[in-house]
Amino acid sequence: MVQLHGDERIDYLLAEEKVRIIQSPSVFAFSLDAVLLAKFTYVPFTRGKILDLCTGNGVIPLFLSRRSSVPITGVEIQTRLHDMAVRNVELNSLGKQIQMIQGDLKDMPKELGNGKFDLVTCNPPYFPTPQTEEWNINEHLAIARHEIHCSLEDVVKACSRLVKPGGKVSMVHRPGRMVEIITMFKKYRLEPKRLRLVYPKQGKEANILLIEAARDGKPDLKILPPLYTYTEAETYTAEMEEILYGS
Repeated sequence: MVQLHGDERIDYLLAEEKVRIIQSPSVFAFSLDAVLLAKFTYVPFTRGKILDLCTGNGVIPLFLSRRSSVPITGVEIQTRLHDMAVRNVELNSLGKQIQMIQGDLKDMPKELGNGKFDLVTCNPPYFPTPQTEEWNINEHLAIARHEIHCSLEDVVKACSRLVKPGGKVSMVHRPGRMVEIITMFKKYRLEPKRLRLVYPKQGKEANILLIEAARDGKPDLKILPPLYTYTEAETYTAEMEEILYGS
């Protein structure tokens, strides 16, 4: 039996009724961003290897395990979150497919080897590091949201080194940093291939960016149709409902 600590709880992984996940409101609970990235990304089905950086409690590897049978590795720098991720793998008896590593993503090319993965996914910190006195009082949330331990360039550089030539890198981020992300991708030989913007509802500005690149790919960026989260009646749109809960 997997132990729970503090205010942790066990939830079902949305539509994946056979998968459960340990979460904590004060430490880490997955967001819509992770769900959308797991749904958006290309996934190798039976051959290859997947790496998820900034894995948190392991939510993206759990989602991807429902779409693929290949080995999946998650990397998380925070001890507390890594422990949750390890217990989530145990909770779902996925130890043969998913491995969790505690460490700094900047060290992973040396530790795991260059060009070893067919897909690298990442839900990185979105915001530049504020002054220390401006940090979120909750250290776990501060590290998850702000570039305290890694910059955007650190993330992109690691992804580029870890993915195979021709392999895919998928990231979720904020639209306000789209130009910076694409510039950084190009600098590290990651050619943007697919991009989708997510909007709270029609008439509102986009608040989520999904982007996928190919290592050493040819320029050819496809802009996918917009995805709307809510209808005017404040209910999920049909597409979002299907993403979250299945048909």
